[in-house]
Amino acid sequence: MPSPQPPRAVFAMDPVHLPLLFPPPVMARLRETADIDPALVVRDFADPATAEALSRAEVLITGWGCPHLDAAVLDAAPKLRAVLHAAGSVRSLVGGALWERGLTVSSAVTGNALPVAEYTLAMILLAGKGAFAHRERFRRTHAYPTSAETAATGNLGRRVGVVGASRVGRRLLELLRPFDLTVLLHDPYVSPAEAAALGAELLPLDDLLRRSDIVSVHAPDIPETQHMLDRGRLALIRDGGVLINTARGALVDHEALTEELVSGRLGAILDVTEPEPLPADSPLYHLPNVFLTPHIAGSLGNELERLGRIVVDELERLADGVPQLHEVRRADLARSA
Repeated sequence: MPSPQPPRAVFAMDPVHLPLLFPPPVMARLRETADIDPALVVRDFADPATAEALSRAEVLITGWGCPHLDAAVLDAAPKLRAVLHAAGSVRSLVGGALWERGLTVSSAVTGNALPVAEYTLAMILLAGKGAFAHRERFRRTHAYPTSAETAATGNLGRRVGVVGASRVGRRLLELLRPFDLTVLLHDPYVSPAEAAALGAELLPLDDLLRRSDIVSVHAPDIPETQHMLDRGRLALIRDGGVLINTARGALVDHEALTEELVSGRLGAILDVTEPEPLPADSPLYHLPNVFLTPHIAGSLGNELERLGRIVVDELERLADGVPQLHEVRRADLARSA
């Protein structure tokens, strides 16, 4: 009995990402599974040069820089049956036409969550040690801190509030387990028993903010979470508390946050902001109580290979007729990033 033909696949993304997502060993695996031309990377679905490849494509392997998959694109790819996304959220990529045609969508968002959680863990531990404040003082004075200056320093029993049991939030909760921290969680879709199984105490958001020394934001960017940390809620965080945001800038009222940070009442570790990037005259670039990074928490450099591996795993499942492990369903988008 002849073996089935491998599915025909096409890359659709910014070509700059391809070598890191699919380095030679990963690309070799992919080409063993699918009929794909590594030299063809679609940036514009209306480009006549891509028309033939799209007309035959059964699988689109997408990534950052892929245009929106609207009805016209799907009309140009009548054989398409799956979209495998070598990145995180598919919210801006897929639309109603795709779901209406019953296509399978899979995302490497789980792989992208790992480095975000790792970054956040590192920042929680450094914030608990007062590393950023001590560094600023040391640069200024060249003197070791006094006992009085380190009295509030340390991670023993430090109260960490995690806002959102997303993929990142759940991975972070796992990473926090070995440490002598008190972990609090807010998520409207999690039960107290599930929170306890995750190693956290479930609380309403306002109570979490009042009780936490460090607040880390991992909620999705959806209408219900816009500016969820507004002026009133930021005021609930204790004096000297630290806010960590690796989710989306829109979850925080940045005007109110800037006022809190300029006053020195709070500290912040921000990998995302609103807007992004901040204006050149923003005081957050220069405040000693703000650690600002340029959206680096997610997959970068060699971490991108993990996303490529996930896509190849999914492609192998598709070729074998096995359900996708990382399938995205339409209903998921209502409460996911």
